[in-house]
Amino acid sequence: MGWPSRAPRQPARAARTAYNRPMHDTARSDAASLRDDADVLIVGGGHNGLVCAAYLAAAGLGVTVLERRDVVGGAAVTEEFHPGFRNSTASYTVSLLDPAVIAELRLATHGLRVVERPYSNFLPLPDGRAFRLGGPDGQASIAAWSRRDAERMAGYDAMLGRVVVVLRELARRTPPDPGGRMSIADWLASYDIAKRLRGLDLRGRRDLLDLFTKSAGELLDHWFESEPLKAALGWDSVVGNFASPYTPGSAYVLLHHVFGEVNGKAGAWGHAIGGMGAISQAIAAECAARGVRVHTGAAVERVLVERGRATGVALADGRELRAATVVSNLNPKLLYTRLVEREHLDDDTAERIARYRCGSGTFRMNVALSELPGFIAAPGTRLQPHHQSGILVGPSLQYFETAYFDAKSRAHNPGWARAPIVELVISSTLDDSLAPPGQHVASLFCQHVNPELPDGGWDAHRDTVARLMIDTVDAVAPNFARSVLGYRALSPLDLEREFGLVGGDIFHGALGLDQMFSARPLLGQGRYRGALPGLYLCGAGTHPGGGVTGLPGRNAAREILRDLRRKPRPG
Repeated sequence: MGWPSRAPRQPARAARTAYNRPMHDTARSDAASLRDDADVLIVGGGHNGLVCAAYLAAAGLGVTVLERRDVVGGAAVTEEFHPGFRNSTASYTVSLLDPAVIAELRLATHGLRVVERPYSNFLPLPDGRAFRLGGPDGQASIAAWSRRDAERMAGYDAMLGRVVVVLRELARRTPPDPGGRMSIADWLASYDIAKRLRGLDLRGRRDLLDLFTKSAGELLDHWFESEPLKAALGWDSVVGNFASPYTPGSAYVLLHHVFGEVNGKAGAWGHAIGGMGAISQAIAAECAARGVRVHTGAAVERVLVERGRATGVALADGRELRAATVVSNLNPKLLYTRLVEREHLDDDTAERIARYRCGSGTFRMNVALSELPGFIAAPGTRLQPHHQSGILVGPSLQYFETAYFDAKSRAHNPGWARAPIVELVISSTLDDSLAPPGQHVASLFCQHVNPELPDGGWDAHRDTVARLMIDTVDAVAPNFARSVLGYRALSPLDLEREFGLVGGDIFHGALGLDQMFSARPLLGQGRYRGALPGLYLCGAGTHPGGGVTGLPGRNAAREILRDLRRKPRPG
């Protein structure tokens, strides 16, 4: 479907510089130039807010996006963290961005380019050996550890593939609303979903049930016997999930991470040239082309409510803006506990949103390096394919489980794993625009830490844990610590302060059965309509959940346009 513009098209920016060049045009400005004439106000300029804005503007609506920070993109931004070194600050790798969003918002035209990793994962192991997953020699690598596992890998991939085909399509759909009186549209949506699920045979439905209810550990132990393979596959079950891989429901978190594709290759992961900010800037460029006004430095303090209806927002500087439609891209817990006054919520909604589960075991670092790490399992600091993959320090599911319980129990420390899990992605090996020549930047995505700490909290312990993460990598790559030129560490508290990720939760709420599909964030709000008339939700706290997908924004726009009787609408 084509999407008409409300303003002349702007030339695409070069992908290499898009992340580093602010837009100074009539469609984007600081908060000083705000006008009070929008049809729709979107609170939060993260990628889903921008996606929603672009679709709404294509239908002829006047849309204003209000972003608290001085750059749009939310957690999908690229920023300088050490002189001369830039990297994706929070979100750091690409797979889940939906192809429909890429095509309909012309992101490639606006300079977005994603390159693939040579293979999925490289695991340097404590005994000096290494395990590689994916790539042209992937089957042989698995067979070197277990011939049985190599023979079963195709069956495992086929099992996931059968389920993912259906769920990928359902991710683009609006869930039915069993929380209230179901309209004809709700019934039709229920029928449509049932029809798609009927596309699975009995075996596929059983697989679907397993993936929604069982633990990743139980699933992987059934399929495979070699610990490095199970660790490489099971890593996805603990990403952003403060849980053991043997926690029931963790198999779905694993499934959530294999929905995606890169350049048409299902399940692949890649790197956006220019970092994750290149995605947000490409979406923002399409917003500009469609006439969206995006304002940075515009912190929203309160949703205005009159006669039980959302009618606008109050900014932190005291100004008030009015619009018939208000859309929140924030974590629902943040929206309902800080921006919507308690008197406007019924008791049940207020109580349940207070219990809405947020909290991630994530500690995020960006590190400037003087040279590439030389691994005991793969010596040398000259560029090799393993430097361009996801490098996982964590040899087994048991290691993952121990890390979780160590962080949770606080029996031996204030609340972090003494032997943490670290994924190291050296972005500059795929994108030389991020670091000075001959030097590199690395993303460290670390689990497990407790989102809440006593004794001074995370401000008192951030650097201690940062050094632990560096030492954890140094144990398998002995030149790593001495090559560190500087770093920026983000604890769960920092992620909350900086990006509104409550409890450091990268998904805007745990991906449990009680917080998914029609119940995300609550029954009665699963169709992107908030607790008040005129208030809508478009962030990762709605279906289909977290990750840089663009789908919550796209789906929400469809429902808003349906209510406003506007077209075109995303399919």
